[in-house]
Amino acid sequence: MPTAAERIADFTRTLTLAAIPAEVRLAARLHLLDTLGCGLAAHALGIATEGRALLDEIGAPGAATAIGHPRRVHPAGAAFANAMLGHGLDFDDTHGDSICHVSVVVGLTALAVAEARRATGAALLAAVVAGNEVVTRLGMAASGTFHARGFHPTAVCGIFGAAAAAARLQGLDGPTTTSALGIAGSMASGLLAFLEDGSATKPIHAGWAAHGAVIATQLAARGAAGPRSVLEARFGLFHAFAGHDGIDLGPAVEDLGTRWETRRIAYKAYPACHMMHGALAALAEAAGDRTLAPEEIAEVVVRVPKSVVPIILEPAATKVAPRTTYEAKFSLPYSAAAMLLRGAVELATYSPAALGDPDLGAVARRVRYETHEYPTAARAFPGGARLHLRDGGVLEAECPYQKGAPENPLTPEEVRRKFRGNAALALSAPAIEALETGVLGLEEAADLSAVCAPLGALWPGVSPDSRSS
Repeated sequence: MPTAAERIADFTRTLTLAAIPAEVRLAARLHLLDTLGCGLAAHALGIATEGRALLDEIGAPGAATAIGHPRRVHPAGAAFANAMLGHGLDFDDTHGDSICHVSVVVGLTALAVAEARRATGAALLAAVVAGNEVVTRLGMAASGTFHARGFHPTAVCGIFGAAAAAARLQGLDGPTTTSALGIAGSMASGLLAFLEDGSATKPIHAGWAAHGAVIATQLAARGAAGPRSVLEARFGLFHAFAGHDGIDLGPAVEDLGTRWETRRIAYKAYPACHMMHGALAALAEAAGDRTLAPEEIAEVVVRVPKSVVPIILEPAATKVAPRTTYEAKFSLPYSAAAMLLRGAVELATYSPAALGDPDLGAVARRVRYETHEYPTAARAFPGGARLHLRDGGVLEAECPYQKGAPENPLTPEEVRRKFRGNAALALSAPAIEALETGVLGLEEAADLSAVCAPLGALWPGVSPDSRSS
């Protein structure tokens, strides 16, 4: 009987673009566009750029573009640098059922490998969908368990989807792809220890998974062997990272190619931990069109699923007074205060200047939480809010599905607007238009120049035609 990795390898190798429904292909293109916008904004703000800086020392020459880097590099280096940037603002998409950030690992790995292999846009798109389907199913098989044990499923599961996409683009056969997945299992990693002091290590998780996926496939292509049962074995992924022994992954992989999780990946409306998005949306709805002054607010009560409390609400002392801008992105009290006082939660909310705002700190200290059993919590990031005003008024709202979830979606035009706003921090209007047109037109693209050229032309004096290859 084939193992889960063998079944994933077979799906990855045989999937055709024609077999992918049109709405799934559109979702994949829009998610790639959204993720590139997040990476461009991080580049412009100087956030999560360390991976790219490292390329100057260890980045081997190659044929893949790293965002903002003046020369092309090995696809493993480009994938590492780009995935770090793409995840740096915590503004990239999340699959709610698996709690995995998907596109930042799969899409950016696939793009680096596809460019280096001179693949068509259609080949890239099919690889992205294949990888998306792998990540989401593995995360769903132990949804919430990885977080509870201190692991980041974006990296732990993401490396397998990225490896599947990279293997397909390299034309690896079934046994070699299975070996690549087996090797990837020994590279899976990512601890949530950053929550203790606000260190910005989380973007490195995405970068390392992307890097490891490329290396795993290239090792397998050169004859390195990996365990066929890497996922369900007694010392495999689910035993080691989720404490699940004897797990049956049949339900997770048996409907690959007939059920599509790519279209269930949720966009982010706010550049912060997705687990607080329902509560933030409820606060916005309760407040309506008005912004409040600190003296108007007596108390703020947020309602969230119990499982998210350790991530966004505890320990209380650091959540009400985050020590770093990255820690603030995982603080519901701080973010709730920003929503009420500023009327929005946006990139500027998590700037050093905002972090020192005494009004935000004062209102954050008036936030308390209640846990609630939301029926939608298994597939979304729900939340509620109740505002107690000094004049005795009470404002209340519930958000069972956060904005950007499949049940409360962003429209394609809203996704494009988000991309343009982020990309405008780094690119000229013509370059933004070229990049958007290139990504949305992937299916007909003979090459990826329209997508990759704008990404490498961000440093002063660097043009797409002058970059070394």
